[in-house]
Amino acid sequence: MNGRILVSGLIREGGLYGLTAEKFSLGRSNPDVVRAMLDAGIRIVQYREKTKKMGAKYEECKVLRAMTREHGAAFIINDDIDLALLVNADGVHVGQEDLPVQAVRRLVGEGMAIGLSTHAPHEAVAAATAGADYIGVGPIFATQTKEDVCAPVGLAYLDFVVREIDLPFVAIGGIKEVNLPDVVAHGARCAALVTEIVGAGDMQTKIARLQSLMNARLRTVS
Repeated sequence: MNGRILVSGLIREGGLYGLTAEKFSLGRSNPDVVRAMLDAGIRIVQYREKTKKMGAKYEECKVLRAMTREHGAAFIINDDIDLALLVNADGVHVGQEDLPVQAVRRLVGEGMAIGLSTHAPHEAVAAATAGADYIGVGPIFATQTKEDVCAPVGLAYLDFVVREIDLPFVAIGGIKEVNLPDVVAHGARCAALVTEIVGAGDMQTKIARLQSLMNARLRTVS
């Protein structure tokens, strides 16, 4: 399937957006973590490992690409456009200081989804104008999973995106089981919880609880 259609459709449908973070995964490998995510029903997985050597990332992503394809899930690569192309990922996610969306589109073609991290209203508006397929909205709360992260943007920015931006979006940054209901109540249908998932002793039980909580809240705000 066309990656742009798959990714956009899954984000609009709503649910949990999985990310790798081997540093916080309690010694488990990324394939083990992603397998647990997929078995528990997560259908979007982003590979985000900034400190690994490219050769190691390539070998790992070949495995994860096969796994996600078997489960009918979308596979997105963070930052590395060449890696995304090499493993035929469904999407690539870039930041504000990476190549602009229009340049990324020239490299990846029309079939791959492009996601863009945004932290303020003007960035969300610019993302829509530039042709991003979806945006990351955050960090909603303080987070320690990224070293170069900006200050929390809070729920007010999420409110703006819900009200003003007609793009699929993923709420991200410091989201935990305890504050996930607030994020959904403010309009997020898709949310990324990083350490809350990969750092759980029993990932599948944790994911099931998060999905149940999220679905219950979505029913009340629909």
